[in-house]
Amino acid sequence: MEATGTDEVDKLKTKFISAWNNMKYSWVLKTKTYFSRNSPVLLLGKCYHFKFEDENKLLPARSGCTIEDHVIAGNVEEFRKDFISRIWLTYREEFPQIEGSAFTTDCGWGCTLRTGQMLLAQGLILHFLGRAWTWPDALNIENSDSDSWTSNTVKKFTASFEASLSGESELNTPTVSQKETIRRHSDDHEMRNEIYHRKIISWFGDSPLALFGLHQLIKYGKKSGKKAGDWYGPAVVAHILRKAVEEARHPDLQGITIYVAQDCTVYSSDVIDKQCTSMASDNTDDKAVIILIPVRLGGERTNIDYLDFVKGILSLEYCVGIIGGKPKQSYYFAGFQDDSLIYMDPHYCQSFVDVSIKDFPLETFHCPSPKKMSFRKMDPSCTIGFYCRNVQDFKRASEEITKSSSSPLDAFPQITGDLLCLFILKSEAPKRC
Repeated sequence: MEATGTDEVDKLKTKFISAWNNMKYSWVLKTKTYFSRNSPVLLLGKCYHFKFEDENKLLPARSGCTIEDHVIAGNVEEFRKDFISRIWLTYREEFPQIEGSAFTTDCGWGCTLRTGQMLLAQGLILHFLGRAWTWPDALNIENSDSDSWTSNTVKKFTASFEASLSGESELNTPTVSQKETIRRHSDDHEMRNEIYHRKIISWFGDSPLALFGLHQLIKYGKKSGKKAGDWYGPAVVAHILRKAVEEARHPDLQGITIYVAQDCTVYSSDVIDKQCTSMASDNTDDKAVIILIPVRLGGERTNIDYLDFVKGILSLEYCVGIIGGKPKQSYYFAGFQDDSLIYMDPHYCQSFVDVSIKDFPLETFHCPSPKKMSFRKMDPSCTIGFYCRNVQDFKRASEEITKSSSSPLDAFPQITGDLLCLFILKSEAPKRC
């Protein structure tokens, strides 16, 4: 009887925390984000300009503009589509209970795990779809800056989800309905892309069966002394992601691995060894690698001298983002404009979506609006991610990171010195006895 009473108290606490955090974090998408018309925007190695195409036309008399303003020309729509196409993973509630706990939500404690998921998802997008891929329906997501996002759009998500319940539930990785796909995509290439788009999202579902879902990540985190409800730092999450990819037995994932830097040092020989290790003896292809480098950008506060370093990293085509944020609040950094970082925020509590259902709704896995944060507010602890498709790609990336040359924007100073202050590329690891 006493144990039953304790269980009821734990469940009540969990429900209260879920309700509180849902109220606490519901506002995050309602504030507008302003972008300068005169400065380029970098998003995971791609550069966008928001300048007016016709310089003879008058611009609105204000200092900035939102990316939703139609008067702004240039690459605005391309930037919006690119940003929205990135996979967004947020707090969820009412998912299957996490083993060994009473939690059915990660509100208030799972943000670093979510940002780690987003970084890994970007690596998988590069691996299966390429950097040029964008979601065809990205611009159909309603603008989160209006009240409709929390009313009409949520109703639309609900209707879409309810409609999907009539479909057949599958334990295997869901595939796209052939009839729906052929209707919307006449091209086989686009059909393949949509299949992988859904497949990647399904790997991050909030269920015990999802390869990189919260339940699995928490299981791997136990070896680091972490459990559901604990705070996970960027370095711990890097090792959890490595373990999750190593343990994944899906055939599509046998061609990719993760390397985590040791004491801010990337040993090239170790990376290449991981890329050349094959599960099948008759497979001689190199493995792709996601390189994760936990670093610290200063002492108690972030050192402003590292601003150009962070800009340089996010300007590289090999970058898959940064697991970072503000103190005790993790964000997924994917770009920048001037001295502000562009990020996706996991602190938004959404309802559980069963990704084992055919044609599960995709909208809640894509962020309709970017957010910006001053670099000065960034927490010094973070994990940087890179993706290299093969050994040659890794060698090119190593040369690009360490060579003495200007970064992609002419205004940036040389970044080599800053890079070497934070992490080092060495040819071989020290001999171990």
